[in-house]
Amino acid sequence: MPWPRCSNGYRQFYGQASDVALAWQWLRERLRFGESTVLVAKREGAIVGFAQLYPMFSSVRTAKTWILNDLYVDAGARRQGVARRLLDAAAAFAREDGAAGIALETARDNDAARALYRAAGWQEDATQWYSLGF
Repeated sequence: MPWPRCSNGYRQFYGQASDVALAWQWLRERLRFGESTVLVAKREGAIVGFAQLYPMFSSVRTAKTWILNDLYVDAGARRQGVARRLLDAAAAFAREDGAAGIALETARDNDAARALYRAAGWQEDATQWYSLGF
């Protein structure tokens, strides 16, 4: 699956309308301006999944941390360890970058993802996230 289609598949998974051009434009701009890092999983030369990380800075910890904002595996490659390898690669990237940590957020009812994160050594925090959409 070419990268723009994979990125678009991720957006559709979360209820967004299909727009390959928009997904590709978004990714190009994030990379062009150094605003994110993308890790890809390939099988036989085709991209089957990706993780996109965004830097964040903590004044309390006086350190950089990373947010794993996007993790997606194409439906045909799921349940084959691809997501776990992407999680492990993201953690290794953050460590090698000297970050104080890495975080992600998922829905409370996403039981499969939560089980994967726990199996990979991630801890569920006791803090509560809040959001304000515009």
